[in-house]
Amino acid sequence: MNLLLKLFRWQTGRQGTGYEKMLLGTAKWPIKFDLYLLKFPEGCEVPPHTDKVQCGRHYRLNVVLKAAKSGGDFICDSSIINTRRIKLFRPDLCEHSVTKVESGNRYVFSLGWVKSC
Repeated sequence: MNLLLKLFRWQTGRQGTGYEKMLLGTAKWPIKFDLYLLKFPEGCEVPPHTDKVQCGRHYRLNVVLKAAKSGGDFICDSSIINTRRIKLFRPDLCEHSVTKVESGNRYVFSLGWVKSC
């Protein structure tokens, strides 16, 4: 899909569990990164998984803009930083998930980058 068709438009998340993502920015040079706004509506969840990369070290910084009224908790046993609002972790190494959003919506600003090989 053409990058311009993805930019600033809601798309279904890769896990197929009900969350949506909006691409806000991306680049391949000088550092490969992506920037998304994520929406987790009531009833969705993300099962435990890792996000493999072909080469390099993958980092992700998630900032919770709005927490769900109930549920929608980020789970990752080996986060680098894991506060109520700030989540920094290695998605290529650390299994992570989001519990089912029981009530309300959850919004997350998500910046991911890959440090080269």
